[in-house]
Amino acid sequence: MTTDAQRHAQRNRNTIFVEDGEIVSIDRYEGEQFIQRIRTPKCAAAARAGSFVHITCDEGLPMRRPLSIMRVGDDWIEVLYKIVGEGLRLLSQKGPGGSVSVMGPIGRPFDLDPDYRRPLLIGGGVGIPPMVFVADALQQSDADWSPFAILGSEIPFPFALEKSGQDVAGIDPEIDSTMALLESWGTQTRLTSLAGFEGCFRGYVTDLAEHWLQSLDEKARGEVMIYACGPTPMLKAVADLAARHDLPCQVSMEEYMACAVGGCAGCAIRIDTPDGPAMKRVCVDGPVFDAYSIDWAAA
Repeated sequence: MTTDAQRHAQRNRNTIFVEDGEIVSIDRYEGEQFIQRIRTPKCAAAARAGSFVHITCDEGLPMRRPLSIMRVGDDWIEVLYKIVGEGLRLLSQKGPGGSVSVMGPIGRPFDLDPDYRRPLLIGGGVGIPPMVFVADALQQSDADWSPFAILGSEIPFPFALEKSGQDVAGIDPEIDSTMALLESWGTQTRLTSLAGFEGCFRGYVTDLAEHWLQSLDEKARGEVMIYACGPTPMLKAVADLAARHDLPCQVSMEEYMACAVGGCAGCAIRIDTPDGPAMKRVCVDGPVFDAYSIDWAAA
């Protein structure tokens, strides 16, 4: 008899690649943040919004680091990271022409459902990259989307703040700083922070989302699907927001992980399933989950 683990392994066979990636470019931003573009043709071709990669940061460090994919091109991926340890510090020192081992794409991506034509994208901190990938996927889709993105950070954003050229319903016109790249793709965007950055909403991402949702009529709210990524407390708040407004919600969970391919189960979280509670691995059963399935008390 075939076990669930065996079926899962068969489903993921030939979907994850290991490539010697060539670093194409690296850009540094305040707060020790970096955007690195890496040439990985197989990974780029297979990546979907919500996928991540497991990168060897340095030849002297055997443990890889999981990084969300922010953008993809014909033969490259981009990752955004903040230095939080020795591995990422060493990775940040690799410039154009350098090489890194990249394993990916890994994980269950977001399900972009065109029945919900008003996607609400919420990204906090290191949860911003997956939302950029979602926005990119939406603008490349043939469906009729009307997305709105809310991005939050307590350190300087890893992009230049620019004034938006368009108003957003329910948002004070003075809250006008945006990520120009997303708006060029047709995703209205506003930024939040408690750090007092110019043109940003002073508060949490969920506070600004509440203002926007309350500005919508019943029909428009019925077209909203929430997609979110960020620290677990933020995701719990997003799940509560979705529940208050009776909205579908997908979240990309963040957990420490060792193997990233389901072998060690070190990234397991408690999920409610039709058969009862179960421990599911963030790396391969996720990282994207239905927000209503997560046991937030145990997260």
